[in-house]
Amino acid sequence: MKNFIFLSPNFPENYWRFCAALRGRGFRVLGIGDCPYDALREEVRRSLDEYYYVGSLEHYDEVYAAVAFFAFKYGKPDWLESNNEYWLERDARLREDFNIASGFHPADMPAVKLKSRMKERYRLAGIPVARFCFADDYETCRAFLREVGRAVVKPDSGVGANATYPISSEAELQAFFARPHAGYIMEEYIDGTICSYDAIVDGTGTPVFETGNVTPASLMDIVNAHAESMFFIVRRLDPGLRALGRAAVKSFGVRSRFVHFEFFRLRRGRALGKEGDYAALEVNMRPSGGCSPDMMNYAGSTDVYARWADMIASLPPAPDRGKKYFCAYVGRRAGRAYALSGDELIVRYGSHLRECGKVDAALAPAMGEDYFIACFERLEEVYAFLREAVRIAGQPAKDDYA
Repeated sequence: MKNFIFLSPNFPENYWRFCAALRGRGFRVLGIGDCPYDALREEVRRSLDEYYYVGSLEHYDEVYAAVAFFAFKYGKPDWLESNNEYWLERDARLREDFNIASGFHPADMPAVKLKSRMKERYRLAGIPVARFCFADDYETCRAFLREVGRAVVKPDSGVGANATYPISSEAELQAFFARPHAGYIMEEYIDGTICSYDAIVDGTGTPVFETGNVTPASLMDIVNAHAESMFFIVRRLDPGLRALGRAAVKSFGVRSRFVHFEFFRLRRGRALGKEGDYAALEVNMRPSGGCSPDMMNYAGSTDVYARWADMIASLPPAPDRGKKYFCAYVGRRAGRAYALSGDELIVRYGSHLRECGKVDAALAPAMGEDYFIACFERLEEVYAFLREAVRIAGQPAKDDYA
C-alpha cells in the first residue's frame, strides 16, 4: 500500500474530496493539519487513515515531526501534497528532506513561484508576456512608467491579487515607494480579460483533463475596491488557449499535478498581439482556488477529484461523458443593497443554481461573503445572471464585463 501524506486536508473545505478519492484507489492517506481532530468535519475524518494535529502549519519543525512520525509508523512516504499555493514551498522542502521523488523540490521553486522567472518559461514556450522591471529603484520605475504609460506593481512571489496595485501617475508611484515594498516587480498594464487553462497532468507531462475559466472583472479590482467576485468555467476550452496551455505545461516541466495557468485575452491590438490574442499572466501549480474544482464538476458533468486520484494512481483517465455547461460564480458583499435579495435570486434562478451559501472568512476578500453558483447552456445567460446578481437597488445593471 502506498503512503500519501496530505497537508491541510480540512482547508480549503472541499479538499477532503481529494483524500477520499485517493483512499478509494487503495492509498493510505495520512493528514497533517492545524485543526484539532475533534473539530474536523466528519467527511474529513472519513477521508483519512490517520490524522496528525500540529499547533501551526507555519512551524516547519512541527510539520517535519509529523511526517517523521508517519514515516516511522508506515514506512517511507510515496507522495506528499497540499494542492495549495500557500504551502507549495513547504511541500517542496518536506519532499527534499524525506527523499520523496514525486513532486517539486526546492530547486524547482523559483520558476514556479517568482513572477519574474515565470516569464522566462512562458517565453521559451513562445507565449508573449508583459514587460516588467524590479520595483526596487524609484528612477528605474519612473522611467518604466513613462515608457508603458500604465503599470501594475505586485509581489514577485505572491498569491492571487493580494498587495497588488495599479500605477498610472508619478503621484501614485511616489505613494507606492512611501510604503514598505520589498520584493516587488512593476509590470506594464495589459488591457485584457483574464482567462485560465486548467489541467490535470499525468506523470509523463500529458494533460488528462482540461478546462478553463473566464474572469470578467479584474481580481485586483475585486480585492482593492471590495467589488463583487465573478467568474465562470467555460463550456468548451478555446483551442487556441488549449494549445498555449499545453506549450506552457511542457515549458514548465509539469508532472503529476493539477495546474491553473492564467492568461490575458487582449481587448485591443498592441505590441503583444492583436485583439483576441492571448498573453501570459502567471502560473499556479495547484487547482484553481476555492470552489473551482466543484464548479468544474458541474460544468463538465465529471469528478475532477476522482480524475486527479486516477492520475496519481496511474489509472487510465475516465471517458468524457455527460452534458457540458457554463458554470458561473458570483460572490456578493455583505451589507450591500442589491436589487435582488438572496432569496429572490434563488427563486429567479432556482433551476440553474447548484450551490449558495457563506464564503469562508479567509477567502472572502477575493471571493465575496455570500456566493451563488449556477449552470447555463448559453453564454448570454451567464452574463445576464452576473448582471442581475450584482445589480445594486435603484441602479441599472452593469454591462462593462459582458
